[in-house]
Amino acid sequence: MTNEKSNFLKNLKTFTDELTEYVSTNSGDWRIKGFIDIDKNIYTISFDTKIISKILEIQLYPKFKEFAQKLGYKIILAEKQNWYPDISFVNQKNHKIKFAVDIKTTYRLDNYPGFCNGFTLGSHGEYFRNRESTKNIQFPYSQYSGHICLGILYTRANVLDIGETSKYKLLDLESISSVITDIKFFAEEKWKIASDKGGSGNTANIGSIVCIEDLLNSNGVFINLGEEIFDEYWINQGVLRVPQEKDHRKFKKLTKLSEYIKFKKMDLSLINNIKTKRKRSK
Repeated sequence: MTNEKSNFLKNLKTFTDELTEYVSTNSGDWRIKGFIDIDKNIYTISFDTKIISKILEIQLYPKFKEFAQKLGYKIILAEKQNWYPDISFVNQKNHKIKFAVDIKTTYRLDNYPGFCNGFTLGSHGEYFRNRESTKNIQFPYSQYSGHICLGILYTRANVLDIGETSKYKLLDLESISSVITDIKFFAEEKWKIASDKGGSGNTANIGSIVCIEDLLNSNGVFINLGEEIFDEYWINQGVLRVPQEKDHRKFKKLTKLSEYIKFKKMDLSLINNIKTKRKRSK
């Protein structure tokens, strides 16, 4: 299955260049300006990341369909909200060949040059631990030939009132500012851009790395360890009990990759030390 995965990923990476052009104006702004009603009123979009993400998915759907047909795949969208993945690509000749593609958006951080807000890479709960489970997933995790993140990186427009929804007439379309700009697409297997930290509060989600250079170069925490250790760590994260650093007679739940590498008696130098945020100097 390795050849199919490398071929699919190679084509998807090439495809991301088309997507940037497809959603952007010549000046690099987002083509979407807002919502329109039957009276031809346009309501602008706020900075809400969930709204931006959903509209981008809708805008991109026709392109995903074209891409799939070109490669001999069909696409299946997640049947329910919050199911994994956003899109399942299923080979039309061999239905056993499936690829999970999750669409993730994040924005560049003004106070931390070179860094983004980050995103989640799916759950490490039931369907991740039990690879035959059908809970909150389109197909069992083990049935996918690869798990890929299609990332969308953007800059939030520097407009004072853009965070509030405003009403315009259709004639004013050219004067409406885009809520986001400088959009960059990228695609990679999720384990290659993963961190060893959770991605969203108390929920069981895998977090991404946040250095933009590392993201675009697939330079995640697990890159020297491989996908198998990535899987093992996230299956055991928050579950496996490991010795405490200060007192090895006491145990705690696994929260750090270094703890798992010690538990496995592996070389700690294999952990990729990624760049961390540094605030802009005043």
